[in-house]
Amino acid sequence: MKSAAKNIQLASYDDLFKTDEERQADTQERVQSLPLDKLEPFPNHPFKVIDDDKMLETVESIKERGVLVPILVRPTNDGNFEIVSGHRRHHASLLAGKTEIPAIVREMDDDMMRTCIRNSSSS
Repeated sequence: MKSAAKNIQLASYDDLFKTDEERQADTQERVQSLPLDKLEPFPNHPFKVIDDDKMLETVESIKERGVLVPILVRPTNDGNFEIVSGHRRHHASLLAGKTEIPAIVREMDDDMMRTCIRNSSSS
């Protein structure tokens, strides 16, 4: 006779003692700092990243002030993140010698991602 206990799932200690506000905050998107080496570009992104004078200006700005507008990423199956919007900021951060970048992580399928990219005017 098989035990039904295998199917029992217990809440974690932290989950038991969270407030309603903390549970709600866990479901909200928020800006978080992600390591640059965990990010990979979306391969079919329509905008091209070019090392021109504008890129050098962006690199200098990031060196002085950091990235002011977070990039948008989606999680991948291997624990990394795919850049949806912010390829230039990502590249400039690498050139500026940064190791992390502010990002919003959003769950989205390919169709939603294409719509998001179509609606963005720059990265």
